[in-house]
Amino acid sequence: MTVTIRTAVDFYERHPISAQIILSKLETQRGTLEGLKPEDLFAHDQDHYGGLAVNDTLAERAELRQGLKVADFCAGLGGPARYYAHRYGVDVTGIELTPARVAGAAELTRRVGMQDRVRVIEGDVMAVPLADQSQDAVLSQEAFLHVPDHRRTFAEAFRILKSGGRFAFTNWTVPQPLNDVDRKLIWDGMAVQTLHSKGEQLAMLSDVGFSAPAVDDVSAEWAVILKERLAMYQKLRGEAQDAAAPAGHDAFYESYVRFVELVQTGGIGGGRFWAIKP
Repeated sequence: MTVTIRTAVDFYERHPISAQIILSKLETQRGTLEGLKPEDLFAHDQDHYGGLAVNDTLAERAELRQGLKVADFCAGLGGPARYYAHRYGVDVTGIELTPARVAGAAELTRRVGMQDRVRVIEGDVMAVPLADQSQDAVLSQEAFLHVPDHRRTFAEAFRILKSGGRFAFTNWTVPQPLNDVDRKLIWDGMAVQTLHSKGEQLAMLSDVGFSAPAVDDVSAEWAVILKERLAMYQKLRGEAQDAAAPAGHDAFYESYVRFVELVQTGGIGGGRFWAIKP
């Protein structure tokens, strides 16, 4: 299927991981969608690199604990948000730009009865619809590559955090800018807008006011995980087509192959960043 990607919304409206395919797979496995529990979703709704284990690592960096208020930037279908609420007893508000994923998050959250602790609202992480100093932590996973202005997004995280609050996220990194061919390929396939080095992202965190910014290089972990994810997506494409769910577009699969190659060869890496609002 040939599709022209103009925005990240175009990409995620066609993404092969959707609420529809998740519910279809669960119904096939269980025979019914009645009585779903949060943990029933966790094998299917974690659309990021590394599953539940990396949720826990990010939660450690953010020092999540019972009763905290958490914002999840670019929350997608709300998988991590539901996990954080279930595992750590926090209250999570996700910010998500794509209407189809906001609706999908609401459906999945309703199915497992977590509406009182998790909500995903439509919004732009460069202009977050939350009050100043209203959150104890801000989290995000592999999403800022779709955002045009990282500095502005980091400033929004700083604005909504309380003093002492923590910002923890994972994001792509590049040691140097990609060539024009690769840049166009990953735009057409995955709506990748803006990429920065680890050092540039740390500097932006400091510039907007955060103290003690730090980063773990997770590139080697991603090199293994992403090969597995590529195989998962290729299998999922057929499953989504069979379920009449969004199955992704041709350029997505082409660009993902190149993405995995770039991670394997060091052209793209990954970082787990965290910082504190003084």
